[in-house]
Amino acid sequence: MKNTFNTILSILILAALAAGVYFIVQTIRESAAAATVPFRQINQANDALQTQVSQMMNPTPTIIPDPITYINEIRALARLETIQYSVSQVVSHEVNQEHPLSTYLFGTKLLLQIHGSVIAGIDMEKIQPSDMRLQDGVLYVNLPPAEILAVTLDTNQMEVYTVQEGIFVDIDPNYVIQSLGVGQDRIMSVALDDGILVQAQRNAEVYLLRFFNALGYKIVLFEQ
Repeated sequence: MKNTFNTILSILILAALAAGVYFIVQTIRESAAAATVPFRQINQANDALQTQVSQMMNPTPTIIPDPITYINEIRALARLETIQYSVSQVVSHEVNQEHPLSTYLFGTKLLLQIHGSVIAGIDMEKIQPSDMRLQDGVLYVNLPPAEILAVTLDTNQMEVYTVQEGIFVDIDPNYVIQSLGVGQDRIMSVALDDGILVQAQRNAEVYLLRFFNALGYKIVLFEQ
């Protein structure tokens, strides 16, 4: 009987010790978790501050068009577009590149990848009644020479690379605008050198030949 009582007493003591150890461990964990709360709050505040600073240093521009719009001119067009060239052109813009010291301090160099298109054709408004005559069943048509009708740049595909920037200068946005003008001229020049006007004239004759044939003129000769 005495041995049984001692055994039960030992079990109760061990259970009490286990409960005490569990309580102490839980208390330490809760204290440690409570102690880390201020540090988490500080980290969250630092993250929020870094986000605000990043937004201030790299703000998202707000573009607002003027609510008042003026239509300067409305003009009817009768242009026959017969060919389009799509051209890519690399343009470099360099400032203060003459001397290594000036380059390091004040130099700027940009590279622009520009994409554009050139459209050519003939202006049908330039055709007068005297430019067409019917003789012995033959329709003679004096077409105006082909010309460049439009040169456009696709700014959505434009890529700008800063190759070199001096330590005392900032990139001037006007550099990009100036480079776009040069690139547009170059794109048109490339199309002209490749013979876009010659091909535009031929395409116009092919198109108008089918048009006049459909009107009943079987023989059409184009003059210039």
